[in-house]
Amino acid sequence: MSQPAAIEVRSPYDGAPVGSVPCSGPEAVERALGTAYRLFRDRAGWLSPARRIEILTATAALMERDAEALAVQAAREGGKPLTDSRVEVARAIDGVRTCCELLRGEAGRVVPMNLNAASADRVAFTQAEPIGVVVAISAFNHPLNLIVHQVAPAIAAGCPVVVKPASATPLSCFGFVALLREAGLPEDWCQALALESDELAGRLAADPRVGFLSFIGSARVGWSLRAKLAPGARCALEHGGAAPVIVAADADLDLTVGALARGGFYHAGQVCVSVQRVFVHVSIAEELAKRLAGCAGALKVGDPLSPGTEVGPLIRAGEVERVHAWVGEAVAGGGALVGGGQPLSETCYPPTVVFEPPADCRLSREEVFGPVVAVYGYHDIEDAFARANALPWAFQAAVFTRDYATAMRAYRGLDASAVMLNDHTAFRVDWMPFAGLRRSGLGVGGIPYTFHEMRVEKMFVGPMP
Repeated sequence: MSQPAAIEVRSPYDGAPVGSVPCSGPEAVERALGTAYRLFRDRAGWLSPARRIEILTATAALMERDAEALAVQAAREGGKPLTDSRVEVARAIDGVRTCCELLRGEAGRVVPMNLNAASADRVAFTQAEPIGVVVAISAFNHPLNLIVHQVAPAIAAGCPVVVKPASATPLSCFGFVALLREAGLPEDWCQALALESDELAGRLAADPRVGFLSFIGSARVGWSLRAKLAPGARCALEHGGAAPVIVAADADLDLTVGALARGGFYHAGQVCVSVQRVFVHVSIAEELAKRLAGCAGALKVGDPLSPGTEVGPLIRAGEVERVHAWVGEAVAGGGALVGGGQPLSETCYPPTVVFEPPADCRLSREEVFGPVVAVYGYHDIEDAFARANALPWAFQAAVFTRDYATAMRAYRGLDASAVMLNDHTAFRVDWMPFAGLRRSGLGVGGIPYTFHEMRVEKMFVGPMP
């Protein structure tokens, strides 16, 4: 079969064509890796920190110039409502600026000498160098900001980068790379590839010329790629989870319901830390489920470009069928459908609430990645912690309570890399650590942490001058 010349990108809402990008095959992969590796090996040609700051500063300014166009493009190809895509673009611009700040503030360190006879009359210090060629493989759900999180720290660290966007949403990635080049980044320092097959993505990640793999996507693919890495290559993997929330009997229900609706149904639940499993004290569990369903039913679902749309489509029609099957399985097993639960179209699924689904159904055990929240009652909070911790996934979690002691009890008792108090599990700012534990990922994301991982600390030791 011949390689297609281009990958056509279509709206996940109505299938309308929204653009295309060149389709890359094995020759393009080899060319990109060879180019990037030659850049890395040519130390005399490395971009200076001052030049990197200049390029990133100019990129942020260009993104501000094109902010509305970037938001519309992200909404058209990814399906996130335009109002949320505008927020994503603002975050992405701030993320690029954060990379500039890191270059100004991150420095090496002095290693103590003259502490014993062996170290007498010596001086030692470290400086940071780029780790090598970075390969970034990204996901569809934040088509601009995820690319910024992977590519901008690589540029700041001085690493040549080859980026493969999600096949459903490559336009934002190619657009960002074009802005980097407009800002003055030499073309070969950042190369975007839309690949014709997953096998080629595996070949790209496993190449021995790769120094660092940044992967955002499914656990199945991420762990598979990690197993293929060449010796010495480092990686960061960001997968998903089935984020748990604990709601104590004293929780402010108005605050709680609003936050859960936002965290569960934002971007149609297609976020790796979306609210999914909510454990509520039995005294308020049914009331919370009904109020959450009422809030869900009031959300406007539809065209992401239409004013007022709060929940857009799932990324592809097959996802509607899958999510509906999971909901049907949960209800057939004894769960009560409190709200939603019937597809609105081939591409849109309503925000849905299921009360007390069985513990062994997929909704209770796996990441739904759709606009569905499960609510469970509990009597003892320690039992709620145990149920929350029972899965092989661990990422961000949350607790709603008016009592600080309960909050700290949840902080200690929940398996999570972050626990939010009186806020949903999907809270994030781009400079905070963001880490999946167990099957949910490896390493720490967040722009400063990614920047750190893409550099190596190199020491100098010599006689005291």
